[in-house]
Amino acid sequence: MDILTQDIIKVGIAVLVGGAIGLEREVQYKAAGFRTIILITLGSTLYTLFSISIEPDPSPSRIASNIVTGIGFLGAGTILREGGRIGGLTTAATIWLAAALGMGIGAGEIDFVLAATAITLIVLVFFPSVGAWIDRLREARTYKIIIGSGDIASIESLRNTFKQCRLRVAEDHFEITENSITSTWRTIGKPRNQKKFVELLAKDTTICRLEY
Repeated sequence: MDILTQDIIKVGIAVLVGGAIGLEREVQYKAAGFRTIILITLGSTLYTLFSISIEPDPSPSRIASNIVTGIGFLGAGTILREGGRIGGLTTAATIWLAAALGMGIGAGEIDFVLAATAITLIVLVFFPSVGAWIDRLREARTYKIIIGSGDIASIESLRNTFKQCRLRVAEDHFEITENSITSTWRTIGKPRNQKKFVELLAKDTTICRLEY
């Protein structure tokens, strides 16, 4: 089989691999969907093929670093922060992985790429149900609480309430004035404990506002 035919086959495999992964992302209405993932996989395949063609003895680390650097900007564009939650991480990781698969196709590691593609599809299709099961056991929630006084003791009282409800405080931030304290708390705990915390604060007359 001549080199041109081999390269055409690799391009075809890149389209199929990218299409399989991209279709799953498209069904989930993600930012990087069917066409985007195909183009990423195809682009990294072509970049690897051209690098090998132009320079018969290319530096593998240079090829990889250039692809990873370029794809990093595209992946970063899919990550969004809304309130206390960060979204788009799975799509960003999928973009990064699609580039790696394309590079593997260009390098001729077809069997390994097909196996990695199968594993990727299993993770994307079946693992969300595992994540949903974990979420039922543990929920991350960010609270914005405004206290109607500048008394520092109110902060310690809130900490005790979190402990009472068995919620772990991962991060906190305070803005203290003479008449009020605006606090932000990022917590992790069971959903029923989060609900209990909200119910307790609803009865607290010192709390002016509670958002989550």
